[in-house]
Amino acid sequence: VEADDVIGTLATQATLDKREVIISTSDKDLAQLVNDHVTLINTMTQQRLDPAGVAAKFGVQPQQIIDYLTLVGDTVDNIKGVPKCGPKTAVKWLNTYGTLANLLAHAHEITGKIGDNLRAAQPLLAQSKQLVTIKTDVALPITLDELVMKKPDNATLISLTHELEFKAWHKELTQTTPAPSKPLTNSTSIDSPKAWEVWLENAHKAAALVFEFHCSKQDELIGLSLMTGPDDLMHINFADTQSLTFAFIAPGLKSLFNLAHMTKISHDLKQSFVWLKKADIAPTGLFMDTMLASYVLNSTAAKHDLASLATAYLQNTADLTYPKSATLPELTQINSARLLAIHALNDILCHKLSPNLMKVLQEIELPLLWILADMEHHGVLIDTHLLKQHKTVLDKRIKTLEDEITQLAGHEFNVNSPKQLQVVLFDEQKLPITARTPKGQPSTAESVLEELAADYPLPSLILTYRRLTKLVSTYVDALPKRINPHTKRIHTCFNQAITATGRLSSSEPNLQNIPIRHEEGRLIRSAFIAPLNHVLISADYSQIELRIMAHLSQDAHLLHAFAHNLDIHRATAAELFDVTLSEVTTEQRRCAKAVNFGLIYGMSAFGLAKQLKIERFKAQHYLERYFARYPGVQDYMDKTRAQAHAQGFVETLMGRRLYLPAIHAKNMALQRAAERMAINAPMQGTAADLIKLA
Repeated sequence: VEADDVIGTLATQATLDKREVIISTSDKDLAQLVNDHVTLINTMTQQRLDPAGVAAKFGVQPQQIIDYLTLVGDTVDNIKGVPKCGPKTAVKWLNTYGTLANLLAHAHEITGKIGDNLRAAQPLLAQSKQLVTIKTDVALPITLDELVMKKPDNATLISLTHELEFKAWHKELTQTTPAPSKPLTNSTSIDSPKAWEVWLENAHKAAALVFEFHCSKQDELIGLSLMTGPDDLMHINFADTQSLTFAFIAPGLKSLFNLAHMTKISHDLKQSFVWLKKADIAPTGLFMDTMLASYVLNSTAAKHDLASLATAYLQNTADLTYPKSATLPELTQINSARLLAIHALNDILCHKLSPNLMKVLQEIELPLLWILADMEHHGVLIDTHLLKQHKTVLDKRIKTLEDEITQLAGHEFNVNSPKQLQVVLFDEQKLPITARTPKGQPSTAESVLEELAADYPLPSLILTYRRLTKLVSTYVDALPKRINPHTKRIHTCFNQAITATGRLSSSEPNLQNIPIRHEEGRLIRSAFIAPLNHVLISADYSQIELRIMAHLSQDAHLLHAFAHNLDIHRATAAELFDVTLSEVTTEQRRCAKAVNFGLIYGMSAFGLAKQLKIERFKAQHYLERYFARYPGVQDYMDKTRAQAHAQGFVETLMGRRLYLPAIHAKNMALQRAAERMAINAPMQGTAADLIKLA
């Protein structure tokens, strides 16, 4: 077992526990561990690599890194790889064929000397792949919970550093221990009505108010911190005082938050606004949110939490997060440090925001805060009785599927076990292996089953089984547990500072991802209900991104189609296939729809061919004919690419920026991906801005 295997195992265990993992390393092999919960940070450069960062650096996705390393090889580790196959060739192959297994299945298509090398190396590649694959299932003698930071044993360390002649460390340890940081004398913990009234009277004269509300894991308000200046910080811990309650201080808070001359500043204002809403406080005047300011300044940044921003902009490495347990003085220190950081960040971020970006913040994001807070506070109703009925129907359907799967397999097995499914599909049923896991086993991933389902009934049944069991576990069983016992509603969180393009997302629970394509998914949606004498209204923009494309490109044919309220996909089909609108067939409209939406997302002929399941030359013909009929779109795309290369970013109509660090990458695959993003981002981002404004 190597150190990498231990790291891989710990990272996997932490991911299963839904913990965020940072691996400090400069070893490229560890990029195979990166996912939505695992990030690498370069030991020397401090560069972070999340999934997008891995793609930007290597040209392939994290799940392709093992195959990439197998092909390239490593002379230091005596991993042969494919002779003369460098990173560019490996990236090209993997971007074309997806996996090493698929590449080897098409090895006969690779021409020239490099093709000969690939075929000659084929017998050794399985061993190379095994060598580069990091183990993630090592039996460790210690659990994650035992791996906690402990106070150093200075006496032992001093002895060891002296014995081993670590002179610099020994000197550091034997120096006089510095005095603990001096508590903030200007920080006050208020625990009586009189002290609150005195502080409140002075606070009314201030020009700005920095504040934070403190909540427990059970979403209960346990305290708040207020600051009118670096010399005036106030904290209330409701658990520490019986005479001060949130209800008691609410009128005073209302008077503060309604002062027109006072700028109210916080980090993640919406969270605080939800509590103000509960106290029937509707803030007025000026507001600033350092989280949203950071997000508007650079939406592609990995994190916008207070600690990350303090490190990035203030070089403040103090811990701004709360420990599991702390004394009141320790909490006061942390609360004070957070308020001071927010105050300093506000000055810096406001200075960095251009007039256009400040307009996005003040006219789009900040006004939306109160609406989202209101939506979160109000919540949504769920008909739990209806969900129970749906569960009965779904459970019955799942049982029928299990019986059908057993009949086709010839015996009972655990459908939820990838290993057992692997044996049934590939050992017993002899289905073709189209992809393998990092350990070299036949993959039973959804994409593999979808490919097999076109020709075999068993994978199709398994896909339906997985879809229905996920519906039950993710929604039917989980949603009732999310109902607030006091309001009898579900209260989701709408995230403003997550997506790069400005779109909202939803979490805890995710109410934006409830299925609609299948009948069973629509059953789940039917359980979301309106109160008595009310109705739910569903509203959406019609082809908003294509309309934005028409506006940005000013293409005459697109503008004409929308101005005359034509079916845009039928109109495109008529142009592509040179027929009248009435002559367009269902199949032609389907192709045109794929082209329309494919172009918005920068789809290549290869991608279009895969989606439509047609030959690549035919897909290329569709694209060429499209641009011939819609020259304004071609012109817009060319200009946008040039602008992205010149500026390093693109903008929405409202001025929101999306930075494209890979636009100048030497790796052409990465550069092309950035160009596709440059074309899509103004449309997707403008759509998000318009919906927020509405």
